[in-house]
Amino acid sequence: MKILIFLWIVIICYLSFLFSPPAAGFIGESSRIVFFHVPVAWLTVLSFLVAMIQAIRFLKTRDPIYDLKSAVACRQGFLFAILATVTGSVFARVMWQSFWNWDPRETSITILLFIYAAYLILRASLEDPQRRAVLSSVYATFSFIPALFLIFIVPRVYYSLHPDTLINVQGKIQMYGRILFTFLFSLGGFTALYFWMYTLECRIEKLLYRKEGYYD
Repeated sequence: MKILIFLWIVIICYLSFLFSPPAAGFIGESSRIVFFHVPVAWLTVLSFLVAMIQAIRFLKTRDPIYDLKSAVACRQGFLFAILATVTGSVFARVMWQSFWNWDPRETSITILLFIYAAYLILRASLEDPQRRAVLSSVYATFSFIPALFLIFIVPRVYYSLHPDTLINVQGKIQMYGRILFTFLFSLGGFTALYFWMYTLECRIEKLLYRKEGYYD
């Protein structure tokens, strides 16, 4: 698996910087960050969706393994949100000579980080496993609603400096040829990497749960 990950990284770098041409117009060479920024932003949404699904499963069954899986997804989603913020800031510096402009997308992801940082704090502050699992699952379930609002609605309601890099407001795909191929390859690779990371961390956490006597 390590070899496959290394090969995937090499291929992504080759496609992003050597195979794919720069985007037309004023974006130019800076468009290459899309192959990394958009996938990690997608994984942020995917992680929080997985966290909500696993949280609901825990609330229905009270099986602690689902609480474990929800917590793992929240932690990874928080990590991907940070990566999306950093890569977006790099793009902003190139395009608008400032790492931060309080653009609606930047503001939205900041609020999103605070929401899930609160989840991590809540979880760390509760010592009783059952109480921690219940409250964390309720929080993870309801947090996904404002997350969708912040990610998909707010940036489209207000004027944003952020360009529509893939699908414009008319629903048309704005990528084509080698750029589209590289983007889809990167998106698929990042998604596969996420599920590998998620499965691996869940296995590790499950072993720790068993060691502490929380799960048989």
